[in-house]
Amino acid sequence: MSDRETNGAGSPGEATRQHATLTIGNEQYELDVRRGTIGPDVVDVGNLYKQTGRFTYDPGFTSTANCKSSITFIDGDKGELLYRGYPIDQLAENTNFLAVCYLLLYGELPTNTEFINFRRTITNHTMVHEQMTRFFTGYRRDAHPMAVMVGTVGALSSFYHDSTDITDQEQREIASHRMIAKMPTIAAMAYKYSIGQPFIYPRNDLDYTSNFLQMCFAVPSEPYIVNPIISRALDRIFILHADHEQNASTSTVRLAGSSGANPFACIASGIACLWGPAHGGANEAALNMLKEIGSVDRVPEFVAKAKDKSSGFRLMGFGHRVYKNYDPRAKVMQKTCHEILDALGHRDDPLLKIAIELERIALQDEYFIEKKLYPNIDFYSGITLRAIGFPVELFTVLFAVARTVGWIAQWKEMIEDPEQRIGRPRQLYIGPPRREFPAE
Repeated sequence: MSDRETNGAGSPGEATRQHATLTIGNEQYELDVRRGTIGPDVVDVGNLYKQTGRFTYDPGFTSTANCKSSITFIDGDKGELLYRGYPIDQLAENTNFLAVCYLLLYGELPTNTEFINFRRTITNHTMVHEQMTRFFTGYRRDAHPMAVMVGTVGALSSFYHDSTDITDQEQREIASHRMIAKMPTIAAMAYKYSIGQPFIYPRNDLDYTSNFLQMCFAVPSEPYIVNPIISRALDRIFILHADHEQNASTSTVRLAGSSGANPFACIASGIACLWGPAHGGANEAALNMLKEIGSVDRVPEFVAKAKDKSSGFRLMGFGHRVYKNYDPRAKVMQKTCHEILDALGHRDDPLLKIAIELERIALQDEYFIEKKLYPNIDFYSGITLRAIGFPVELFTVLFAVARTVGWIAQWKEMIEDPEQRIGRPRQLYIGPPRREFPAE
């Protein structure tokens, strides 16, 4: 396939005057090329089957753009993540999670008045229908919190009938606000139910993350005072996880939404996908690896095992499907981790010492440098969440709470895209050809 360009540029996301020529045998086919604001151009193969009678083959869609989007951009080679054009480290340092929610939903950072109104709207939606408190008793006490999240979020559509019509812009807006507001409440309820403690209702006088912390850790028998350092750290963690382009769970939400499914069902599908250990469960795996290493003295041993392909061992929390440089979220997460451990007096945490030594060796070792295996966000987030007091089984739930706004923003963008149609991937069939049923 070759590229050629004629006069004209076209606007971002539209087919330009540049074309790609595909040669199959003696036949040549001309395909449009689409150009984004930044990032690689894409060859539009939407009409490939009509033109050639052939499909493309791309397992995992690693070289396929399934949509156009103006929400998030990743430059894996540079180690850069942008929300609506803003670098993730600048947002994590200078603003708060709800302001980032507004940015992802509406495309611009809110003015003071817009933020006050948005915060009031979210705060007023934090409670769930009272019948849902009894809904939880249908789960076994030892149910995984993510199983509870999938079922409960999907069930929201049976409680809120006035926000399931996806053709109504106002209903889409209400559903978006409800999910951002209620997800922390549902997550906290799932946690409280798992440990046998009473549910704690949301408080309208607290900010988003402080409210979540009190719903998780307060008990009715004594007052609970939110540590502002912990609240700010958790807020930053939520910002880092709010969106990440067309990852597995986001693509799942878009695919479910393309069928016209209600927004609550779409988000439930995203939660189910996030539950996978290769996606949202990676920070738990990284923490378990540090526990397995056990002490700083054993770090060289495990580094050697990671280099040995026959060992079957690999370092969790290193490398990324997209980033071929230092994960920009990991730098912020490392700083946040140190702040939390200092604030809580956990500076001598043995797992942190192992992590720091592992990072030091890996960043200096030619093997890891050559393969670009840099620490990613999961490397430090598990230690941080553990220090705050969250159990391991709640790590992915916290990820879901943060990622909800990204899923919703992507879902809304898909619904409003005039090119959107139901997702229908093709296949390369390798089964038996047509055969006749044997006669008796």
